[in-house]
Amino acid sequence: MRLPHRNLSLAFALFAAASTRVSCALAAPAPVAVEITKFAYTPADLVVEPGATVTWTNRDETPHTVTSADGALASPALDTGDHWQRRFDAEGDYVYTCTLHPFMMGTVHVRRH
Repeated sequence: MRLPHRNLSLAFALFAAASTRVSCALAAPAPVAVEITKFAYTPADLVVEPGATVTWTNRDETPHTVTSADGALASPALDTGDHWQRRFDAEGDYVYTCTLHPFMMGTVHVRRH
């Protein structure tokens, strides 16, 4: 028995679709840098996607920390040139300060786009 041309094309298309592997890789969010300079976090307020890594680098000649009241962020004292990083997986607002200089403040807002 011969298949009509239309059925043969459909059978081939279904076979090709079933045997083709489809791969969707989600790109990791780009890393984000925060500079600590002149007794300030720059940028002081930023928005990142879940899964993003933020790196703080101290450019001052005075030690600084990145510390939140709830303990979610707790860097050691960072000397000149030191850096500290944190990956943010959970959505939310992370307010932080320098424990050595409490007037220094920053916020990381983690949001899905």
